[in-house]
Amino acid sequence: MIATMVKLQTLRLDGNFFNESVPDWLHSLSNLSILSLSDNHLKGPFPASIGKIRTLSTLALSNNKISGGLPDLSSISGLKMLDLSWNELNSELPKLPRALYMALLNNNSFTGEIPLEFKKLNHLQHLDLSLNHLHGRLPTILFALPNISYLNLASNELSGSLPPHLACGKKLEFADLSNNRLIGESPRCLNRITAQFYGNCLTAGGINQHPESYCTKMQRKENSYSAKSALALVGVIGGIVAAVGLLAFGVLVSYRRYFPKGCQEQSLLQKQVQENNVTGVTSEILANARYISEVAKSGTQGIPACRTFSMEELKEATMNFDKSALMGEGTRGKMYQGTLQNKTLVAVRCLSLSNKYTTRNLKLRLDLLAKLRHPHLVCLLGHCIDTEAKADSSGNKVYLVYEYVPNGNLRSHLSDLGQVRALKWPERLVVLIDIAKAVQFLHTGIIPGFFNNRLRTNNILIDEHRRAKLSDYGLSIIYDDDEFGGKAAAKSWQMKIIEDDVYCFGFILLESLIGPSVAAKKKAVLLTEMASFGSEEGQRRVIDPIVLSGSSKESLTTVISLTNKCVFSESSTRPSFEDVLWNLQYAAQVQATADGDQKFGSVAYS
Repeated sequence: MIATMVKLQTLRLDGNFFNESVPDWLHSLSNLSILSLSDNHLKGPFPASIGKIRTLSTLALSNNKISGGLPDLSSISGLKMLDLSWNELNSELPKLPRALYMALLNNNSFTGEIPLEFKKLNHLQHLDLSLNHLHGRLPTILFALPNISYLNLASNELSGSLPPHLACGKKLEFADLSNNRLIGESPRCLNRITAQFYGNCLTAGGINQHPESYCTKMQRKENSYSAKSALALVGVIGGIVAAVGLLAFGVLVSYRRYFPKGCQEQSLLQKQVQENNVTGVTSEILANARYISEVAKSGTQGIPACRTFSMEELKEATMNFDKSALMGEGTRGKMYQGTLQNKTLVAVRCLSLSNKYTTRNLKLRLDLLAKLRHPHLVCLLGHCIDTEAKADSSGNKVYLVYEYVPNGNLRSHLSDLGQVRALKWPERLVVLIDIAKAVQFLHTGIIPGFFNNRLRTNNILIDEHRRAKLSDYGLSIIYDDDEFGGKAAAKSWQMKIIEDDVYCFGFILLESLIGPSVAAKKKAVLLTEMASFGSEEGQRRVIDPIVLSGSSKESLTTVISLTNKCVFSESSTRPSFEDVLWNLQYAAQVQATADGDQKFGSVAYS
């Protein structure tokens, strides 16, 4: 049916459960401008026929299982936004359209070198090639592209050195070269921006650098492997013949010998946790979380694994926790801005814990918190347990080191009263979708789920691309035993905690509709104002004029209805976060359709 809609301009079917191949009839939609099929289970090859849709400006197929090669896309001359991240594409990088301003190709298996053709992408602002298998020298021209502001090449196999006098474009604000095989000095021009270098062999790259011999050795191994691959293939074929004869016998013996041992190892791990588990989170919860952590990983995008910081590092980063570095203070401690030795900006939260955890048990809890990796969670980069300085007679001080998110919180972006421009309605929908995805991940992306996540507009941070990240999530694992879902927790109690997140998210929706004044009003007043949503006159009286002037009727009605459901007094009638996310994506889709003929089009989201 859709294949016959030749006048269709926008097709968004994100977040469904499509598990077939990408349709090969999409090229029949000859007027299509926006094609977004992200967050599905689409598999099979990337259809080359998409290259025939010359009208495309946005192509988003992220977070699927699309495999094989990526064809030349340069024929789609008007393509501006390309998001193929989180798939299984494994070819060399193809030519890309010169009009492109955003290319997200991270978390695939792309091989080969970065094409020199990329030097012609003069409109490119955001390039993410992280977490692939790219090798060879890094084209220095990428840093000098006239409009590039974000460049992420982390977690590849790029080698060689960068010239100390490398030229960086005037708009470049962020570069991540971490976890490659680069040697020599870090370029000086990167010192003036937010840059990450860890996991290389740089002599001036700050902490977490390998010796140069490590990178050169890895390069020699790669070259040797390539030279011997043909001989190895012959050996493998011969070995297979012999191996098949031994396979049945080997499986029998392995089953008898190693299955009991595996059970013993699991029991031993649980026993070790139990010995140090002094409060409500059960040893089985912590142990099982360790086993499923690989499945739970999502959205790392080149951010380093959580590590342990020393007090000396944190004191140096924050000028000994000077008042000038203090960003704020709340019920859960003070927050400081800091700068690491490698010039990376961080936010350091100081927590005073009242519970008597042993250092080992607290470390297990922090490790569990560190497993939470998602594009819309503020990333925990590391921690420090200060066992020397007690917060009081019954607890420790713990420092959590987070990535620094530069542009304030959502509340400051909901009005023009501050120094930032208020978000328009499509931008607010993007932010709400980002946070809904983050909370859905916290509830279902790891076992045990993380609930009671302090959802409020002050804890939603906005990055340089006006995308949202949730902060202060999951702290119940180290703060209050009664807040965390251990094994003994009753199902009804757990559902109450889940619904608390839904309820709090309802007030985030409400603040996005009405404006920051929500925070200063009592609940009874807010409920009265919400009753006004039922009429157009009432909407004009209470809804933010920025929202009213920039929203379509169907999009606004969808979010108003969702807000009412989230704050229902009867918790059993509140929607799940899957329902919340679906409704927000629908609201964004109908808004994009309504805006399709306007000059700037819709705001793309993933």
